[in-house]
Amino acid sequence: RHFNTALLSASVLLALALAGCRASGADAEPLTALREISSPAGVGSGEANLFAANGRVYLSWLERSGQTHHALRFAAWEDTTWSAPRTIAEGENFFVNWADFPSLVALPDGRLAAHWLVRSGPGTYSYDVHIAQSADGGDSWSAPVVPHTDGTQTEHGFVSLFPLPNGRLGATWLDGRDFEGQAEHGGSGVMTLRHAALGAAGEIGEETLLNDRVCDCCQTATALTSRGPVTVYRDRSPDEIRDIYAVRWIDGRWTPPAPVHRDGWYITGCPVNGPAIAADGESAAVAWFTAAADTPRVMIAFATDAGASFGRAIRVDDGEPTGRVDVLLLDRETALVSWLEQAGEAAEIRVRRVRASGEAGQSSVVSRSSAARASGFPRMARSGDSIFFAWTDPSGEGQVRTAIAERSDR
Repeated sequence: RHFNTALLSASVLLALALAGCRASGADAEPLTALREISSPAGVGSGEANLFAANGRVYLSWLERSGQTHHALRFAAWEDTTWSAPRTIAEGENFFVNWADFPSLVALPDGRLAAHWLVRSGPGTYSYDVHIAQSADGGDSWSAPVVPHTDGTQTEHGFVSLFPLPNGRLGATWLDGRDFEGQAEHGGSGVMTLRHAALGAAGEIGEETLLNDRVCDCCQTATALTSRGPVTVYRDRSPDEIRDIYAVRWIDGRWTPPAPVHRDGWYITGCPVNGPAIAADGESAAVAWFTAAADTPRVMIAFATDAGASFGRAIRVDDGEPTGRVDVLLLDRETALVSWLEQAGEAAEIRVRRVRASGEAGQSSVVSRSSAARASGFPRMARSGDSIFFAWTDPSGEGQVRTAIAERSDR
């Protein structure tokens, strides 16, 4: 099913803003002054992503022209509007998927790095990760490199990019090389989680196996703590328990996988619903979707030790979530979580402020949306007190929409 995506009416937005101004404490609306901003993405766009760093916010997306041609494009927020869009890469052989979307990150030295997916063979899920870097703010991009060296025509995707010491770029991804010669996601093969580091010139370091059995098509996510990166993902036990796990980069080595929380979700197929993570210093917050015990829920857990251990799981949703979560830290004890909530015949992008103590505020609706795959995964980013949103309106040929709001607790 497809439903039109539209922001709330002006009158409802005003009511939300006024409510946010009046409320306080845990009962407060999380946002004020929510408004749609003109998107730089054209008709036929989707797979949006947001990234904030170095005082800037970047929006990336895929844009289609014709039947098979796609371009990975991006824009940066400039005071009151998005910059003119620029193209990172384009081609006829992109692998385009509603759940396995490209990304762009800004590194501490000012470089930009981006990833996208390119078909490697005739199989439905035969595709490689391509990564390029820019040293001039995105005006030009290096030739792409492939971080995995197995050379198999199998699935490689669901990538997280992040900075590492000494100017290197870290990349983690789901790797399907064990499926070579087997039916897609069938036979005895298993999906693995792997990592490689890239230099500024694109040189590829040694690959590291982080987990030898993970869920086939749930997104990975990585955030930087004061002790190093933490990557979260959905594990897959031999008994088909698919809970959220984490690995940490400590002193140049990856730690063994550890559960964020033991939901005990038994499911024999991938739910296509990965976790999200945000970090600030020693603090970290992980949000995720689970349907353990046949009860769909969006949960969050906080850590105060750079992700070494997480506290109790706190429920976030309003009773009928479909997942597709994202999370931001507003301060070291407060997170903003977004998710899709079923709303009658449609769905809504909702947000809620949650504290590590367990206090949770009211939820707010960012936009009417759809539970269809074409609506993708709504994304968030924060710059100061401004919160940015991006999502796909699946009506017609599809188009990326964007909005901005201010924190209500300032």
